[in-house]
Amino acid sequence: MANRNFLVGIFVVAGLMLFAVGIFLVGNRQGAFTRHVEFYTEFKDLSGLTKGSKVKVAGMDAGQIVDVGVPDSPSSRFRIKLQISERLHGLVRTDSVATVATEGVVGGTYLLVRTGSPQAQAAAPLATLPSQEPVDMSKLLERGLVLLKDADTNVNQIGAKLDGTLDGVKTTVANVNDVVVGLKQGRGPAGMLIRDETVASNIRRSITNVKHATAALDRASGRVDAMTADIQSRGVTKKVDDTISSAREAAAKINDSTKQVHQTIATATKPDEQGVDAGTNVREALSNLNAASANMSEDGEALKHNFLLRGYFRRRGYYSLTNLSPDTYRKDRLFTNPANERAWLSATELFRKEGNVEVLSAEGKNVLNAAMDKFGESVFDRPIVIEGYSNGGDPPNDPVSSSRHRAILVREYLQSRFQLYPSNLGIVPLKSSPPNGVGHAEWDGICLVFLRPQQ
Repeated sequence: MANRNFLVGIFVVAGLMLFAVGIFLVGNRQGAFTRHVEFYTEFKDLSGLTKGSKVKVAGMDAGQIVDVGVPDSPSSRFRIKLQISERLHGLVRTDSVATVATEGVVGGTYLLVRTGSPQAQAAAPLATLPSQEPVDMSKLLERGLVLLKDADTNVNQIGAKLDGTLDGVKTTVANVNDVVVGLKQGRGPAGMLIRDETVASNIRRSITNVKHATAALDRASGRVDAMTADIQSRGVTKKVDDTISSAREAAAKINDSTKQVHQTIATATKPDEQGVDAGTNVREALSNLNAASANMSEDGEALKHNFLLRGYFRRRGYYSLTNLSPDTYRKDRLFTNPANERAWLSATELFRKEGNVEVLSAEGKNVLNAAMDKFGESVFDRPIVIEGYSNGGDPPNDPVSSSRHRAILVREYLQSRFQLYPSNLGIVPLKSSPPNGVGHAEWDGICLVFLRPQQ
């Protein structure tokens, strides 16, 4: 009984070892146990590439595509995230080009990364590699059909010309044969001369030379005819004439316009009755206008902060969102009023990293669109404060600069996407500490504050 248990134990252990070896071999073949380096590239047309498609470097299996980012507009491109084995990282340079290739004529598609030049630096992880759009086979086939059709037309034309030339050669040869037969029979003075072998040999050489010269002349004539026909078919002569005529007309118009501009400038720059030229008058007018605008702005700001009129201006909505101090903002009841509507958006759903820089992701733009659509048309008339929050993140980023950077990204997107007035959008970096009484003790991301409409 003990022996049987021992044998069963050995069998089970051996089976587990074989199973583990099989998993290792399969995983190693698929590159599951290989360290990879991730890169990005972009295409307008994927041509069959999908998540999981194979990646090759210089024709060698190197990894696979791990993610495909779908563009949010026709002008954007698909953003592909790919993995390349770390041992092939040295072949990927900053000038390496990624393109779509196929395995054979009808094989599957894969992403091919060409090796860069030795002078270029090695591409950094998460770098975006240059791409070359794949060749459209349907366009190549269509162009090939057009070339074949043109070649067939040219062959038919050449054949017709050759037929006419051959007919003329046959007639000429027939005539020459008749003459030669007569000469051999001794008819006429020439026949008498040909009986002399020396004269006959000279005549034969002359005829041979004439034939060679005639053939060369025919070839040259054919080339000249082909060139003439090609020039006529393309309409080169007419196009040259039209181009010269258009250039002359354009030159005449430019000369007339130049004269008018010179006359206008001379009239505008003449001194006035006091002897002051137009440039001095314009500068003085602009200087006075700037001074008046600055005085009006200073007077308006002074009225807004006046103790007696400050409440009136706030009720009317006359407050500045351009320079909001975080400390003042947290204490100002206008901005921390519970009646204001808020949209809390976390950093994970709004931003993504490109190298060491944080940018808005495609998903984040959709989240912002949904938050704005929730309030309908009222967003175009209501002031909006974008509160930026950050818990610090990476060591190089301090909370203040990181939260301000996030708020600026959101403000630029909302202004361009919804065509909002810049004066209605304010930003304030609050690190990770929201104001008291807004429902959150700390936050990492963005909060959109839609200020209460003024009555």
